[in-house]
Amino acid sequence: MIEPVQLPSPWRDARLTVVVPTYNEAGNLPALVERLLALPLPGLRILVADDNSPDGTGEVADKLAIEHPDRIEVVHRAGKEGLGRAYVDGIGRALDGGAEYVAQMDADLSHPPEALPGMLGTLLSTQAGVVIGSRYVPGGELDENWPLYRRALSGWANLYVHTLLRVRIRDLTAGFKIWRADALRDIGLDRVQSNGYSFQVEMHYLATKLGHTILEVPIRFEERRDGMSKMTTATKIESALMPFRLRSKHRHISR
Repeated sequence: MIEPVQLPSPWRDARLTVVVPTYNEAGNLPALVERLLALPLPGLRILVADDNSPDGTGEVADKLAIEHPDRIEVVHRAGKEGLGRAYVDGIGRALDGGAEYVAQMDADLSHPPEALPGMLGTLLSTQAGVVIGSRYVPGGELDENWPLYRRALSGWANLYVHTLLRVRIRDLTAGFKIWRADALRDIGLDRVQSNGYSFQVEMHYLATKLGHTILEVPIRFEERRDGMSKMTTATKIESALMPFRLRSKHRHISR
């Protein structure tokens, strides 16, 4: 586990909301929340967007919110509508709640919370609209226990999307990042159509089209500790078709 960067004041007091979509993550959420709240970021808040998880994740999140009423908010959604819809809902609520910066991360402990202060410092010290925690820039790592087929799928997906969309990002499918609130408002969540994991690609594509600087910093990506991956065949099909839809739908968008 890395040691979190100690940011100077007033940077460490920035109003940062971490949006965490959940579906069947009851075994991972308490550990993630503990690590997030231990960070030297007193302005950090957590927004859990739960898609009515049958394993009781929503109830676990509610208990955590009772324990930390000023730092955790829980959004209970009607059902499993996909990662993209959960993020659109959660990010929209974070912006409405006054967040200056919004982070995205998975609940399965694959993304290191301790990297957030350094990512926030990179965002605040540059003109970037978003900073990505990247597996594929120098210094980035993949857990040695990550299955070979997942490595191949991730590498192929990045090459495939990069070839079609010409977006200069090494980790196009990354789900760990921090956005400036004004960049998110400029993108406009109402533009976002993706339901599944292709949400990540669509957001990167829109940010690029609108001229926002995107920076990548290296992280170590861990294998999930509990539960199973939510990647389905339908999600893979949507992700394969999405680049063609993005080129068509967003062709007129530019800075």
